[in-house]
Amino acid sequence: MGTKEDVRSRLNIAEVVGEHVRLTPAGKGRMKGLCPFHKEKSPSFQVDTEQGYYYCFGCKASGDIFSFVQQTENLSFGDALRKLAEKAGVQVEAKYGEKSSRDLYDVNAFALAYFREHLAGPALDYLRRRGLSDETIASFELGYAPEGWDGLLKLARTKGFSEKQLLEAGLLIENPENGRVYDRFRGRVMFPIRDHLGRLVGFGGRVLDDSKPKYLNTPETEAFKKGELLYGLDKARTHFKENGKENRAEIVVVEGYMDVITMHQHGFTGAVASLGTALTADHATLLERLGAQSIVLMFDHDEAGLKATLSGLEQVLGAKFRVRATSVPSGKDPADALLAGDDEGIRTALDVGLDEVQFRVQAAVDAHGLDTQEGKRRVLMQLLPRMQNLDPLDDGAERMRSLACELLGIQPRALLEWIGSKAKRRILTDTHLAGMSTARAEEENELKLLRQLLVDPTLLAKLDGSTPWRNEAVRKVMLAARGAQSPDDILEVFRGQPEEALLIRLMFEGKDSGTLSRAHSQQFDQKVSAYAAAAVDDIQVTMSIDSMRSEVDLLKKQVVSAAPAEQLGILKQIQELQRAIEAEKRGRRGMA
Repeated sequence: MGTKEDVRSRLNIAEVVGEHVRLTPAGKGRMKGLCPFHKEKSPSFQVDTEQGYYYCFGCKASGDIFSFVQQTENLSFGDALRKLAEKAGVQVEAKYGEKSSRDLYDVNAFALAYFREHLAGPALDYLRRRGLSDETIASFELGYAPEGWDGLLKLARTKGFSEKQLLEAGLLIENPENGRVYDRFRGRVMFPIRDHLGRLVGFGGRVLDDSKPKYLNTPETEAFKKGELLYGLDKARTHFKENGKENRAEIVVVEGYMDVITMHQHGFTGAVASLGTALTADHATLLERLGAQSIVLMFDHDEAGLKATLSGLEQVLGAKFRVRATSVPSGKDPADALLAGDDEGIRTALDVGLDEVQFRVQAAVDAHGLDTQEGKRRVLMQLLPRMQNLDPLDDGAERMRSLACELLGIQPRALLEWIGSKAKRRILTDTHLAGMSTARAEEENELKLLRQLLVDPTLLAKLDGSTPWRNEAVRKVMLAARGAQSPDDILEVFRGQPEEALLIRLMFEGKDSGTLSRAHSQQFDQKVSAYAAAAVDDIQVTMSIDSMRSEVDLLKKQVVSAAPAEQLGILKQIQELQRAIEAEKRGRRGMA
């Protein structure tokens, strides 16, 4: 029997890594490429062909040939060793647990041959009526478990398989009262279930009539763990490899085996199905390693059902993928829709749907409302678990923060500061919420402008008079300041009024000379006046840009619901505003 070192010595790490990463020379004994463990645009992943190790300068992933296969293919060490041993032509001894799994694969392979032999007849007729071609039936290795209590068991005995082995594989059932064993699958179309590596781990069986249960799966075994398996993933992973480089590696999760098979036959090769369970964190980890980038949940539900599906979706899935929920417009399941020739309906459904991020934000808003500070606080707290991941690769968290800012009217920077605060749950007071608002930021700009005008009121002439002031005090002062020659003229108008205190504060902030001597005070005043003139221009440009950005955001919302004939006009308005924003920015740089 060979050892781990025998396997290592016969394989070139660059060749193994090269099956997943395009490597180019990077010096003596070194190769480099894009890291398979995180997204990057320039290569930081290197392989030392002489030492037999790899290392990524970006995500710090490192290891040898065995750990590379473990990480890229989601394998245990034993499975990685066995796979590489087979590649190297070395026979290695299996440990007890691994040997047990190996036995299960062998028993399942025997059972599959038995089911395939009995396909002809009513089962084959059923599959053909469901629109499956003979090529597809063969590709998915569909079979039939005939009626009878012990057909598989009798054949197994003649082939040297024991009752214990078939019981461990879930192919037999034991009656606890009399100890009698009999075939688990009887009178059912059989769907072999393989893991993502193509290993035969179990079966699903469907009745041909209306008897219950309609579907029956292999029970949990050493090899068959429902929460880690997706039917059809062994075939769909090829879809990920072919489409990942073009950012189209989308997995479509449907409800049944027939949906998966029919989807693949019609070219929708990213289709898989869970085995009667919700998608789990284990599924997410596996799909991420295989290169999936987005998930579409295609179920034959109404919108309420799809919302319930998204509501119960594990947060980790949203953190790793873009997730949408959709259904076939005809209301049929995917297999029936395709049988009826509605390929276009499937394509349409895959292009639309309820976006998981948008759904979660809207669900929080619907639950708590935005009319009160308490409602806004509850919305933010409900969204916090999904928003607080600041990983730049988590597009979902970024989109959720952007939506939250848009709907709640808060500043992105202020939201990030709150999320990054260790005391975030304690400090979200009404005052804190008010300080985060975009309206507050715009009012701050207005106050900055007023501060500069108090330095030199004649600068008021620079304004065109069309600014819609948010701050009521600023609006009053701007109206009263027309024609004023000095700050005293303005202050006199508001003597004894509530605005007086604000004006005094702004005057001191605008002309704070610190500890300057009298000899330099005149020179200081001249500099302050010059600065004020420049600041008025700068602040006015900022306010203009903010106003146009707000208008762009409003138009973007309108274009989604607008009729096709109106969309072009709205898009043109958006383009014109964006050009105007860029022109303002260039003008601002020119003034600087």
